[in-house]
Amino acid sequence: MMRNVLCLVILFSLFVSCGDKKKSTEKFLPDASGAINNVSVVATNELWEGIVGEEIRAILGKPIYGLPQDEPTFTVSQIPPKVFSGFVTKNRTVLKIEISKDADIKFLDDVYAKPQKVIVVSGQTRQDIIAVLKEHDVKIVEVFRNMELAERQRQMAKSPHNFNAIKEKLGLTIQFASVYRIAKEAENFFWIRKDITTGTNNLLIYELPLEAIKEHDSVVSEIIKIRDSIGKAYIEGPVEGSYLSTQNAYAPFISEMSIDNKLTYETKGIWRVENAFMGGPFINYAIKDDINKRWVMVEGFSFAPSVEKRNYMLELESIIKSVKIE
Repeated sequence: MMRNVLCLVILFSLFVSCGDKKKSTEKFLPDASGAINNVSVVATNELWEGIVGEEIRAILGKPIYGLPQDEPTFTVSQIPPKVFSGFVTKNRTVLKIEISKDADIKFLDDVYAKPQKVIVVSGQTRQDIIAVLKEHDVKIVEVFRNMELAERQRQMAKSPHNFNAIKEKLGLTIQFASVYRIAKEAENFFWIRKDITTGTNNLLIYELPLEAIKEHDSVVSEIIKIRDSIGKAYIEGPVEGSYLSTQNAYAPFISEMSIDNKLTYETKGIWRVENAFMGGPFINYAIKDDINKRWVMVEGFSFAPSVEKRNYMLELESIIKSVKIE
């Protein structure tokens, strides 16, 4: 009996010591930090001030489609390698440029902080580095943008809304912060908004039967007609007879993607208010819900006169991409 007890004690001690050893070897990482849509570029002054820096700025600073004024995809801060230490390594998104014999690109997670995306681009010459940047420009932007969308979702999840009516009426969940309020609610329609410094951030959620959108070459025209009709019915402007519509002078851009594993049409453009001097960017998602024989329409639009709108629109995009349909 005593021998069995002794064996159990020894086994337990070994288990605990192994667990402690595993914990001790785990790398402690501080929390990542940094403003939304800001990328740290670690490169020597010589590279940054030459053709390599020009290529990086062209990729990361490309104007975002769908905004009234040109705004860069990312704000970029260059950091020389010799000062890249301490708190400056904690930025969520880091692009490192290294001179190496191998032309290569690496996508790394949680190198200096968590959560973090570090992209390392290397090459023996400046031309080698530029060739790697050009080949992977779309992927670089996609990785950093997805990181920022996830971060905005994480921030808003700290204080989630509790509007049960959205799930009850539309059979879906969508994550946004409790600072948003329901401005208007109808049978299968919600207008949700948040006050910002100079205006409001807005969400529209509603559903349509499958036959409402026919999938052909002019699908963008159908989506614009639908959003204009919804705007006229539900989103009144500041003066009598004014309502939300689409700015026809700015051609909307449409692309296909997936939300909640469902075919989705993403449409970007500029909204305006009929009979009033108001406008701004919108992003509309038509999600095809075959199981429930409907389209789920979710749109975000920002009214923020005289200020940059990039980060407001990223917040709305992050909210919409959290949609889960039952």
